[in-house]
Amino acid sequence: MLLHLALRRLIRHGTLTVRYPDGTERRYGTGGEPAAAMSIRTARALRGMTFNPALALGEGYMDGEIAPEGCSLFALLDLLVMNLEAGGTHPGERVMELWRMARRRLDQLNPARRARRNVAHHYDLNGRLYALFLDRDMQYSCAYFRTGRESLEEAQAAKKRHIAAKLLLDRPGLEVLDIGCGWGGMAITLARDHGARVTGITLSEEQLAAARRRAAEAGLSGRVRFELMDYRAWTRPVDRIVSVGMFEHVGIDHYRRFFTTVRAALKEDGVALIHAIGRSDGPGATNPWLAKYIFPGGYSPALSEVLPAVEKARLFVTDIEILRLHYARTLAEWRARFAGNRDAIASLYDERFCRMFEFYLAGCELAFRRGGHMVWQMQLARRQDAVPLTRDYIAAAEAPGRVAESA
Repeated sequence: MLLHLALRRLIRHGTLTVRYPDGTERRYGTGGEPAAAMSIRTARALRGMTFNPALALGEGYMDGEIAPEGCSLFALLDLLVMNLEAGGTHPGERVMELWRMARRRLDQLNPARRARRNVAHHYDLNGRLYALFLDRDMQYSCAYFRTGRESLEEAQAAKKRHIAAKLLLDRPGLEVLDIGCGWGGMAITLARDHGARVTGITLSEEQLAAARRRAAEAGLSGRVRFELMDYRAWTRPVDRIVSVGMFEHVGIDHYRRFFTTVRAALKEDGVALIHAIGRSDGPGATNPWLAKYIFPGGYSPALSEVLPAVEKARLFVTDIEILRLHYARTLAEWRARFAGNRDAIASLYDERFCRMFEFYLAGCELAFRRGGHMVWQMQLARRQDAVPLTRDYIAAAEAPGRVAESA
């Protein structure tokens, strides 16, 4: 059996027990902890796990053809990821990874029409779904845990303060462009707490409607507006640009266009802050299950793939910060809230959808906890002197907000 041979090579730490479709049970690894078990219930799932496990494991779990036994889904995935990161190999997956690398530029082609369709796939879901596992401000990106003891709400508020500080909002009335504005939380915060005038752009009709409603409810419609617009359509210079969790949807073929658009949209003394998921282990390809079911056209780049495009756009990198385990903590919070509201989410969709989201949240958490994924924040400017000489201004700008929140 080919899968049996593959698992013998893969599992070198801990113990994995597998029950095959014919009832046979086999054990792999050291016999010690950590331990997990799974049942492969159909011949179709067995074939998938043999030849394309990165896709088949998630599909099998969604369809009930693969199931954890005596452990949680997270524990099962944790054991598998641990062994993959330790150098274990699956011959079928190695071949498929080479194929994915060969065609990744094609997979990431995101002209405006396709980009809109890809965004709708994930972000135009029922808005109540996201309200059931995100924080109160609907921040669907990495939070910022200064100590690790914060609640999700506190950490997301800290993330917004941290980004606002890097935007150098040192006077009221600065005009900010928010590329990929989500449900409007960042734009509303910049207007309310920092006196900025903000335009948020998105390709999601669901997010657009929610953001406009929230701005009106906050009494900020005069300072914040939202538009259904592709970033490539923006033509007017602004003082500041912020983009949080959108760059992963740009596509590697479009990086140069993205940064030339940023440069053209910045005034001469302007500052931009890009916050995105990246990979610390070099260029790769998007997991096929994630690309098919969660983020079509999405890719989290290595900085070595991003910086050449920044250089060609003639932008200065004035600051880069790497957030390592912050997203793992964020995803753990989302996963716990999703589990606590699972019945309500199932009533919106169905059991298969719940399994899909459980697999997504658990797998992504492990990508940050054990794999090579991280978050980078890159501050950019057209001029070297657009920001102070040292980073001291960031902490100074954050301090009043932290004191107010503590009070």
